[in-house]
Amino acid sequence: MQTIRKHLRYVSFCMAIMMAFGTVWASSASAGMVGTGELLTEQRADLDRQSLLDMLERDEVKEKLADMGVSQEQVEQRIQNLTPAELSTFEQQLAEAPVGEDVVGIIVLFLLVFIITDMLCATNIYPFINCIR
Repeated sequence: MQTIRKHLRYVSFCMAIMMAFGTVWASSASAGMVGTGELLTEQRADLDRQSLLDMLERDEVKEKLADMGVSQEQVEQRIQNLTPAELSTFEQQLAEAPVGEDVVGIIVLFLLVFIITDMLCATNIYPFINCIR
């Protein structure tokens, strides 16, 4: 009986130390309310991004981008990196463009994105554009 108590004392001491270390390094979790507007903005950004990616699948757009020397992978990567505000601006401009200028508008938008990212030193596609930094 005495040996069992002695072992239980060691086990309880180890458990107390582990519990103390666990409470010291534990981080507190905090929860907050997610507004409907925020959720709708995120979903809208995903829809806008997907619609731009769908437009990239058109043969006319692929040919035009190939003529300009820009790969489709670069365009897709940049579309994934756009902020929700930039996506909504692009979608609004595309919605306002006449039907015949649809492809040209898309290409101009992509070129603007490329120029802006070159100016921000994120890429180096056009050598004639100098970095702002």
